[in-house]
Parts: sequence; structure tokens; C-alpha cells
Amino acid sequence: MEPCSAGDTAGTGALLLQRAAAGDAGAWGALLIAHEARLCRMVAFRLDPRLRGRVDAADVVQDSFLEAADHRADYFREPALPLFLWLRGVVANKLLEVHRHHLDAQMRAAGREASHVQGAGTEAATSGALLHQLSCHATGPKTAAGRSERQARLRGAIDGMDPLDREVLALRHYEQLTNAEASAALGIQEAAAAKRYVRALRRLKTILSEMPGGLTEMRP
Repeated sequence: MEPCSAGDTAGTGALLLQRAAAGDAGAWGALLIAHEARLCRMVAFRLDPRLRGRVDAADVVQDSFLEAADHRADYFREPALPLFLWLRGVVANKLLEVHRHHLDAQMRAAGREASHVQGAGTEAATSGALLHQLSCHATGPKTAAGRSERQARLRGAIDGMDPLDREVLALRHYEQLTNAEASAALGIQEAAAAKRYVRALRRLKTILSEMPGGLTEMRP
């Protein structure tokens, strides 16, 4: 059997969208399955480190799919975004709910005021997700003081990046969105998204090369 071409895949996706818009539950399910792995990658990247091991990315995505099903007709009535990006927005909102539910509870249990929770889609959340990913691949300082100093320097460097550059970097490198998808998600031109990604990648690689303790590479 000949392998499917990109055109065949696009045609299949368009047919599934047409059938799902007409109410075909099987086509809708096939579309969700097609996007599930990418959405799980997004949740795994943006999940607060304090919840890793307690919250499963696949569960967040499945709960989001239930939410999406309730609003499926609204999407097909006026599909302003590609389905994947619309689903990604639903997942982002669900992840924000998860953060609020779990982290607010932790704050209350500790007797502290939960004035805000770091959630998906915020600048702080993107910085924190980048910091976690980069720190996971670090070697170097063996002492707690050394690790703390390196962490502080890395956080300062990440926070010093342009917020939009940080978000483009997160979308392209870690969530692995295409340039067209990243530009649509951020509401900027594709050329601008591509330029920002190259600039952010170069900036972060420079930062990593100057960090003590083995922070020398980025991994998706």
C-alpha cells in the first residue's frame, strides 16, 4: 500500500471536520484522537511542578474533551480558529481550573492567602515551565546553595526575555506547534513569529552556554 501523502492527510482531516460539523460522533472522536498526543504534550509542559506525579496530563485532556463536546456546535457555527487551536484553548482553561483547585487548596491548608494561582496562559506560568524544563536537564553544582544560585540566575535570565519571545519559544520548541499555529495562537504575523522564535532560541542558547553547571542544551 502506498503511504498517505500530506494532501491525503489534509483531505481526510477536512472530510472528518465536515462530517463532525454535520453531527457525526465518530468523526468528532477521530478528530479528538488525532490531536490528543499534542495536547498532552502541552499539558505536560505547562503543568505546575508541584502537581507532577499527582495530576496526569491525559486526564486533563480527557476532561477537556468532555468540555469541548458541550460546545462543539458553537465551534462549528463559527470556526474562527483551526480545531486544534480551539481545543488547545479549552485545555488551557481546564489546566487553569486544575491549578486553582489544587494549589488554592494547598495554600489554604498552609494557612496562607491564595490571592492568585500560577496558571496556564500567564507570563509567570510560561517562565516557570521553561525553568522547570531547563533545570530537568541540568548537571553541575552538588550543593543546595550552588543549585539555588544557578536556579536564581536562570530564572532571572528567562524573566528578562521579552514575554512574547518567551511564549513563541514555548509554543514552537516545547509544545512543537508549527509557525503558522504559533502565530495564530498569539495573533501575530507568521513572519514575526518566525523572527521571534529564532531570536528567542539564540538568546536562550547564549544564556545556557554562560550558565555554570552543565546547562548547555535545550530538549523538547
